[in-house]
Amino acid sequence: MHVVNNPLILYTGGTIGMLQTPQGLAPAGGFEARMRAHLQQRVDAPSLNWRLRELTPLLDSANMQQANWLAMRDAIVEAVERDGHDAVLLLHGTDTLAYSAGALSFLLLGLQAPVLLTGSMLPAGAADSDAWDNLCGALEVMASGIENGVQLYFHGQLLHGARASKLRSDAFDAFACLPRPREGQSVSSVPACLDYRQPRQTVNLAVLPVFPGLQVSHLRALLASGVQGVLLECYGSGTGPSDDQALLDALHDAREGGVLIAAISQCPQGAVHFDTYAAGSRLRDTGLVSGGGMTREAALGKMFALLGAGLDVQAAEHWFALDLCGERVQ
Repeated sequence: MHVVNNPLILYTGGTIGMLQTPQGLAPAGGFEARMRAHLQQRVDAPSLNWRLRELTPLLDSANMQQANWLAMRDAIVEAVERDGHDAVLLLHGTDTLAYSAGALSFLLLGLQAPVLLTGSMLPAGAADSDAWDNLCGALEVMASGIENGVQLYFHGQLLHGARASKLRSDAFDAFACLPRPREGQSVSSVPACLDYRQPRQTVNLAVLPVFPGLQVSHLRALLASGVQGVLLECYGSGTGPSDDQALLDALHDAREGGVLIAAISQCPQGAVHFDTYAAGSRLRDTGLVSGGGMTREAALGKMFALLGAGLDVQAAEHWFALDLCGERVQ
């Protein structure tokens, strides 16, 4: 357990710091002054020696891209290793908050400092906003002790960064870690090729849900875009249209061509077990790797971290199937 004394607050934008414009709510700078003014009037504010940095450009998190994840990773490592901060609190918009928490969970493997993400459903200063409660609650968690790794704090809950999902669009308790089956083997130590010091680059990834009417032409068009990895959201326990030989052949050819193809369940509390049904085992035999009970956010972030580190498809499949930070095993 790590008791935090001097965290960096990394403000990336999002609803928490937005102000009204003629076009609607938009990210705004100057949040440090607003935050200090609010904390000074709260008798219960945690006494931490914090500093705030704005990560430019400030974003509505609906505009989040892989390059922004890499910029966050660089700022976090710099704060810990160069500037001596003992933790980072990252303020982020809620639309892609779980995606960023998932990606950072794998981009920061081995970092000896806690990273906590939070945001709000209403802007700070709005009537009955949840912004200050979430921000102060996150600081209180840090001051009382928090484990290393990436976590998400929202509406009084501390959630695992690689298990959380946004489940509601209009309620303060918007995030949760739904119970999903956990299985697999955990790594004993982080391999050097996946350590937070490993340089990363952006990756061409795609998510494709299986649905009645999915055609091989849809898949081939996606593959023709040059994707390096495809996250296939299957039915139930990892099934799909197993009687469509052309579709199965396209998946097989893509895997043979070096594309990482991973499978997760569409069910909010589901997991992939290919051998339960013949329809699942036929998909597996095309070369798919199981994501077990991983969420879409975690699986996508993991694919990004693996392929972004320059791993070939065989190595990426190996590490994807193992538990790196608690994403697969309880």
